[in-house]
Amino acid sequence: MIDLMGTPQSTMRIGKHPIHPMLVPFPIACLVGTLFSDLAYWRTMDIMWADFSAWLVTIGVILGVLAAIAGLIDFLGNRLIRAQAPAWPHVIGNVVVLLLSVVNALVHSRDAWTSVVPTGLILSALSVVILLFTGWLGWSLVYRHRVGVAE
Repeated sequence: MIDLMGTPQSTMRIGKHPIHPMLVPFPIACLVGTLFSDLAYWRTMDIMWADFSAWLVTIGVILGVLAAIAGLIDFLGNRLIRAQAPAWPHVIGNVVVLLLSVVNALVHSRDAWTSVVPTGLILSALSVVILLFTGWLGWSLVYRHRVGVAE
């Protein structure tokens, strides 16, 4: 789908508003929050922070799956989106983050100390580092390549 100005349009949208960009801030906030609460647990050993981490990573995975479904529908539904240079690394990186987060949720379901230090903390940090990269690519798709932008 292309609008009148030649910009690739999202397949999954409400009116002219693409759904994927509406959903992505929520799992990002949860996964970044997981890293911060893992760091707080590592420094304080207060079980509350390990509980926060477990909830945040679980909610982040659930919301990440919803955002991934919307993003995948856009990605597969429009060949012009797939043709953009940042599209493939964006998709692959986000799939990696989602898989790491599923593993992290399983790790965080264990006893507090073993769920956070060191495995949970490493998985949380790695996920956030990859999210910085994939978020930059997503930004590039919208602001440089005009994907989903209504003219």
